[in-house]
Amino acid sequence: MERQSPLFTCFIYICAILLAVVILAPIAWLFIMSISPAADLAAKPLRWWPQTPDFSRYKVLLSMLENSEGAAFTSSLRNSIEVAGMATIAAIALAIPAGWAVSRTPSVGWSLSMVIATYMLPPVALAVPLYMGLAYLGLLNNVFGLALVYLTILAPFTTWLMKSGFDSIPKEIEAAAMIDGAGLFQTLKIITLPLAMPVMATSALFAFLLAWDEFFYALLFTSDQRAKTLTVAIADLAGGRVSDYGLIATAGVLAALPPVLIGLVMQRALISGLTNGGVKG
Repeated sequence: MERQSPLFTCFIYICAILLAVVILAPIAWLFIMSISPAADLAAKPLRWWPQTPDFSRYKVLLSMLENSEGAAFTSSLRNSIEVAGMATIAAIALAIPAGWAVSRTPSVGWSLSMVIATYMLPPVALAVPLYMGLAYLGLLNNVFGLALVYLTILAPFTTWLMKSGFDSIPKEIEAAAMIDGAGLFQTLKIITLPLAMPVMATSALFAFLLAWDEFFYALLFTSDQRAKTLTVAIADLAGGRVSDYGLIATAGVLAALPPVLIGLVMQRALISGLTNGGVKG
């Protein structure tokens, strides 16, 4: 192995540290804001660390008292988990057979291109027909209806990702399994899906993040705590004439925790999928 010069190694470490600072600095400042008293946030010059850390805002937002800010926040947190979870599961369930079919039948690849074209449309262009459709079905201000809307966003993206993953799996492996007597579904279950586990985990992770962060449709199709998601709830905290920026920052910190935990779990799934695929291949 060729040895790298100390100067080049130092340059790599400096770049890595700068990248880490750029990524982590806003998150660190968000947390500092969440534990800073209002006086510290309004002080001039700005105090970069509070004299007395205040964690009371976390208690406020995690409170279950009726008609409190905490009750509204926890309700929106639950709604976001339900909507993002349902939309992600449905998107992956659709993307696996659709992506495999397009990958193994190139002559119908144009269908995926048409589906991806709808993904390129701005959300506002689809707002009216989606609103009318949900109103007709009685699914306005409903977590299931919002998940259905998110499915229209996630399905094209996850299908495209899954198709790319299936393209990397040699068709000869599936053909050999079928020659040995395995049926189509057995081949998919035993051979194809374990090899495609890394891209399945990646697709699920990105789908969940897209659904978790979506704001426009959540704002348009929800009106109260029965279906309002975190992004809308945080916007409501910032909507008053006098905003508690520390409370908004606290909501941001809490809203970031579920995606981080999901990312850690999916990271393990990615490694496991790669290992299983390598053994079975």
